[in-house]
Formats: sequence, C-alpha cells, structure tokens
Amino acid sequence: MALSIKDIRQLYEQHGGIAYSGEPVTQLEHALQTALLAEQANAGDDLVVAAFLHDLGHLLNLQGHSPTVQGIDDQHQYFALPFLRRVLPETVLEPIRLHVDAKRCLCAIDAQYFGKLSADSVRSLRLQGGAFDETEARAFLDKPYAEDAIRLRRWDDQAKIARLTTPGLSYYMDVVSQVAARFAERAGVNVDMRAGV
Repeated sequence: MALSIKDIRQLYEQHGGIAYSGEPVTQLEHALQTALLAEQANAGDDLVVAAFLHDLGHLLNLQGHSPTVQGIDDQHQYFALPFLRRVLPETVLEPIRLHVDAKRCLCAIDAQYFGKLSADSVRSLRLQGGAFDETEARAFLDKPYAEDAIRLRRWDDQAKIARLTTPGLSYYMDVVSQVAARFAERAGVNVDMRAGV
C-alpha cells in the first residue's frame, strides 16, 4: 500500500519526536537537518527529498529506544521503499536504499571516515555487515545513484546537531509534494498530493 503525502506528514507528526538513537536530536530534527544540508550543497529537489525521507523506515518500523544496543538491524533503508514506490521516483528511492551501503563503502575508501562516526553509527555498521572490502567498494561505486547515496550519507552523518535552526516540516513536505506531483505527471499515476497542511 502506497503512502500518501498526508500519511508521510502524519508519520513525522506522530513519531518525529522520538529520539534519534544515541544522538542529541529527534528523528524529525535529523530529517530536517539532513535535508537542509542537501539544500546547502545545491542538491536538486529529488535528492533533497531523499535526504529528508532517508530514515522514514525507522518511523514505519518502530523498534524502541536504541535498537542497535539490542543488536537489532531494522533495515530501515529498505523498509519504506514499498510504501513510497508509487509516490516518488527512483531518483529519490535509490539514494535512500543505498545510504547504508554508502557508509560501508566510505569506511573502505576514506581513511578518516570511520573515526568520525558516532557510537550508534559504529554499532549499526557492525550489524549492517561492516566495512566493504576493496572489491565490494568498487562494485558499489559502479552502481547507479551511488554518488548521490554517498552525498546523502555524508549529510546524514553531519545532521545530528542539537537545537539547530532549520526550515520546518511544512517547508520540506511542500518539496516532497512537488517532486511527487512531477513523478505522477510523468508516470501517469494518480497520487494523493495533499501535504496535509
């Protein structure tokens, strides 16, 4: 079943206040900060939306406080995709799907990267299969949208600043609505564009 734009907004309204495991931000604050970093990097609207929605799977598959401490990999990078596939284009979905593997790749290709990860990111990395080896990293980099996923991953890692001022939920839901409307027009599908404002 596809999520409507209104459904996405309601997920953030209902569950966005949940603490982002082991970090000084909530799930919504993390989403807003990641999207803001994408905008500041002059990313296109599709990648801004991917940045905003990249952890939506956490809100669809609630696992309680700090699931990594409990040894749980919630596979959030995959969880939201079936709900979004009829609403948003692959230019949004693929960076979301690949952003966990982007972390595994960056651990292999950037000698400084692992040392900058938060404790929760290190725990989740282990649960997600650990750093790629050289062959796996090369194979990842050859995938479509790998570059976008790596950009998204770096914003994801930075978007954990307490009390940072960002545009609000409505601002980014409008961007989601615009991207969804363009996708619906191209694909000839009927999508509920209401942002639920």
